[in-house]
Amino acid sequence: MIDTSSNTRAAVRVSVVIPAKDEADNLRDLIPEIQQALDGERYEIIVVDDGSDDGTAELVAAMNRADARIRTIRHSRSCGQSAALWSGVQTAKGELIATLDGDGQNDPQYLPGLLDALDNPEIGLATGQRVGRRASFSKRMGSRIANAVRGWMLNDNTRDTGCGLKAFRRAAFCDLPYFSSLHRFLPALFKGDGWQVAHRDVVDRPRMHGRSKYGIFDRLAVGVPDMFGVRWLINRRKRHPLRLAGQLEDSERGA
Repeated sequence: MIDTSSNTRAAVRVSVVIPAKDEADNLRDLIPEIQQALDGERYEIIVVDDGSDDGTAELVAAMNRADARIRTIRHSRSCGQSAALWSGVQTAKGELIATLDGDGQNDPQYLPGLLDALDNPEIGLATGQRVGRRASFSKRMGSRIANAVRGWMLNDNTRDTGCGLKAFRRAAFCDLPYFSSLHRFLPALFKGDGWQVAHRDVVDRPRMHGRSKYGIFDRLAVGVPDMFGVRWLINRRKRHPLRLAGQLEDSERGA
């Protein structure tokens, strides 16, 4: 039997991963917008159905029949946003991953700019940072406090880690350890592994249908223990940097 897995992976450059729970109405509009934004790109769209019961799986299956680049992974029960992201990346065929939330608030027009940032081989992650947010005052203030505490503890130089719009290298992400709040700490984790992180301002849109499933990082009682764990993890990983072999090889070439 001929192994075509490498050819299949080479045929796709960008995998768009969308964690979604009960977002069928929003996905119906969002997916065509992604297709338009990435016109001319070699891409696939992976909807990770995180235990939906609103017909999300059926909607994506119908879209798949019209365009095989659109596919779905289904969790039998809701496992959370980090688990959905992890599942999508593990099955992705592209060397680059782009992510956005399934609620339609993240505008796909920003995806090309995030992907362009990865043309720099030193950048492992390009992340959106929201400006002009339309969330409630309490959510905005809570998010601001949480981001300030996180930035102080982890020195990730990122003012907003809650934005779903991101692009990163699949291989670098797969080197990261999995834990339940992984998606909140990607800038710190990529930086800890020796990658540069690019930031791009983005503007969110109002949610058109449904209500929020994944809360913003506004519960410090939960977030602070996570931050201590991530800081410990980054400090430990510095003793065994995953990119050390490549850096040594480059040094030998220059010798």
